Amino acid sequence: QVQLVESGGGLVQAGGSLRLSCAASGRTFSSYAMGWFRQAPGKEREFVAAISSSGTMTTYADSVKGRFTISRDNAKNTVYLQMNSLKPEDTAEYYCAARMGVGGIYTRGYDYWGQGTQVTVSS
Repeated sequence: QVQLVESGGGLVQAGGSLRLSCAASGRTFSSYAMGWFRQAPGKEREFVAAISSSGTMTTYADSVKGRFTISRDNAKNTVYLQMNSLKPEDTAEYYCAARMGVGGIYTRGYDYWGQGTQVTVSS
């Protein structure tokens, strides 16, 4: 099992930047593919970005491509989401997620979830 704790959310003006972090427990972090998802009020949770277990592969939702960057540091058991050029429509609760999968990259099917961190972008 793995436990996930997100941090780094907050209030930012449109055009600004934030970096989210997700710290994972356990000694097998490098065996997990990781993803970021978000859920805005009244909407379903949606995929944002994913990274393979080694960090060599990434994929993004079209809505954030070119603005967000996912990365990971397996030595620190941490995955990051750098968010630039933020827009009001990026306002949501952001969740990191993990699933076992060496070498794979996934947009769904995650088994473990963090508690979320709120990102609010003002116009």
